[in-house]
Amino acid sequence: MIEKMQFLSITGPKDDIDRAIEQHLSKYEFQLESTMTELSETTGLKPFIEINPYRETLNKATQLMSAMGAKETKTDSSMDVKEAVALIDDADAKIKEAEKSLEALNKEKTQLQALVDQIVPFNNLGYDVHKLLAFKSVKYRFGRIPVDYVEKLMQYTYDNVNTIFYECKKDQDYVWGVYFSPKNEIAKIDAVYKALHFERFRLPDEYEGTPEEALALLTKHIGELDAKIKEKQSEIDHVLSSKKEKILAAVAKLKQFSKNFDIRRLAAVTGADKKNFYIICFWMTARDAKKFKAEIESDPNVICLIHDDNKNRVSQPPVKLRNPKLFKPYEMYIRMYGLPNYNEFDPTIFVALTYSFIFGWMFGDVGQGLVLVIGGFLLYHFKKMNLAAIISMAGVFSTFFGFMFGSIFGFEDVIEPIWLRPMSKMTDLPMIGRLNTVFIVAVAFGMGMILLTMIIHIINAAKNHSLGDLCFDTNGIAGLVFYGLLVFAIVMLMTGHSIPGGALLAVLFIIPLLCIAFKEQLTDLCEKKKPAEKTGPVMIVVQALFELIEVLLSYFSNTISFVRIGAFAVSHAAMMQVVMMLAGAESGTPNILVVILGNLFVCGMEGLIVGIQVLRLEYYEMFSRFYKGDGREFEPYNTKQ
Repeated sequence: MIEKMQFLSITGPKDDIDRAIEQHLSKYEFQLESTMTELSETTGLKPFIEINPYRETLNKATQLMSAMGAKETKTDSSMDVKEAVALIDDADAKIKEAEKSLEALNKEKTQLQALVDQIVPFNNLGYDVHKLLAFKSVKYRFGRIPVDYVEKLMQYTYDNVNTIFYECKKDQDYVWGVYFSPKNEIAKIDAVYKALHFERFRLPDEYEGTPEEALALLTKHIGELDAKIKEKQSEIDHVLSSKKEKILAAVAKLKQFSKNFDIRRLAAVTGADKKNFYIICFWMTARDAKKFKAEIESDPNVICLIHDDNKNRVSQPPVKLRNPKLFKPYEMYIRMYGLPNYNEFDPTIFVALTYSFIFGWMFGDVGQGLVLVIGGFLLYHFKKMNLAAIISMAGVFSTFFGFMFGSIFGFEDVIEPIWLRPMSKMTDLPMIGRLNTVFIVAVAFGMGMILLTMIIHIINAAKNHSLGDLCFDTNGIAGLVFYGLLVFAIVMLMTGHSIPGGALLAVLFIIPLLCIAFKEQLTDLCEKKKPAEKTGPVMIVVQALFELIEVLLSYFSNTISFVRIGAFAVSHAAMMQVVMMLAGAESGTPNILVVILGNLFVCGMEGLIVGIQVLRLEYYEMFSRFYKGDGREFEPYNTKQ
């Protein structure tokens, strides 16, 4: 079923819009429309343009919530929005102040750690680094040199230049150390060492003592910084943990108010200075509209208007489906094809019944049907999959037809069929001969479904006031008369009766076909419209002739298409017969493992194929006759993220 929708507009003083939205509108599901578009013919309106004051605070609140590692929850909070803003600003300020101190401490720690990394390689130098600064005639350089160049250093420098290299640490790649040189030769010595890829380090001179003593002092200082960092982090954690519930409540409140404030984007404002008023236009279900109207009547600052005439609306009514819980999963198939427009017939229940019935007919087996029922139910119960619910419902009808066909897990000698066995039951038809009964019933069922969908099309056309579709369409009154008379004639002939009034019947066949062939011309004539294009009478007749041939072929192909129902019923029985043959059922002691595997294979493979084929029948043989599926879904503003 499609919920009845109503178009509403509310207005009140501009500065009262937040209260009106929060106190009244936010309680209901509503779909906003652009007020400027809906009231485009109204003069004196202008867009409602204001900057959202809650967005920045909401961003802060979201960051705080992320820092806590908490997820957003629905909180029924009576917290005032001003309280929420003050709470978030205060918590954010404290956190930022603590983070600033934390950043400074971490920066200082990083610098000290870098000093430690520089001193560690020279830890074995048992000399006061600070005293090196007092040397007046000797210069020193700390650094490292690649291992490959150490030997060259020893060979060259000791014999040719005045320098001493003291090794402090060595690994597989580098040798760390310090070299000394007379002050007057330091430039030359530096050049020599650079040529040997010596990488100079500048040790800090603010610490006295040996590198080992300096390292101990730095390590102690780093430990003190770690304690301060931990203290600051605890301070941040305390702010977050102590106010967690309030912050979450503030996030919910700010998100609500920020979202409500954004309604202004689609609202309009009228008047001038401080006497202007807001206008908000939206769709709401008729049930909610009645409650909303009654609630607003007690508020002197809000005026609500319900517009019953949807014909002159810029926006078409949105569609909200409301079906019983049993049939709701089948809305998935409706959405796959397209939602019905507001004036269309909602085919959800129709699809639920016909899909399940046809599936069961094509896949009739008591045992396999029960497997589908139980498996689908469990899957839907735990995973909430709509397809699982559909499978379970289809399994009910499979079980029903299993009793009708006398089949349980492929065994056809356990229970007697209530109706017939698909492979063996035959029927003699006049002028045709002997045919499988299931095929005949399937075609008859198809004829009935086509007639039913034609009636639905006529109802839809009447609701949309479409005269051409109502009277002259292939699926309208003309099509219903023609196809109905054709079905009547076929039934009379196949049951051995004569057709009464042959000449009259022929006339009744011809008139609907002519109406279908000249649909456009007859529609223009009845609605007193001029043809969009002037076409000569010859072209009109030729075009009508080809369209008529196409219509007749479509009637025939659509009807014959329902043979697949009987074909799959027979093929299912045939496949299970093969399984029984492979299991050796003829000997009286079938192989249970083969029976189980065969049933699983048939249940899986044929169940999938049958499901697709039934959906094809729904879409191509039934939906195409009455359904457009061009509706737009009702999207409540207050449930969007």
